[in-house]
Amino acid sequence: MDPVIVLNLLFDLVIFFLGLLVYKEKKNVLPLWVAVAFLLFAVSYALTIVGIGNSLILIPLRALGYLSVIVGLILQRKH
Repeated sequence: MDPVIVLNLLFDLVIFFLGLLVYKEKKNVLPLWVAVAFLLFAVSYALTIVGIGNSLILIPLRALGYLSVIVGLILQRKH
């Protein structure tokens, strides 16, 4: 198991839970979009760890993660 992938998974999960916590406290949607993005990143790393992550799965998951951050930032900018 690659320690870099495991570390990325752990950090992604921490950011996911912090995003949810901040969203619940502040009712601001940006942390929620960031949480969704990092959950998608975490799923991609988890799939890689268990050996079923391939480009057909990982690229769309990570692209959706980045798009989630972009959408959150655009929505935040409009407020």
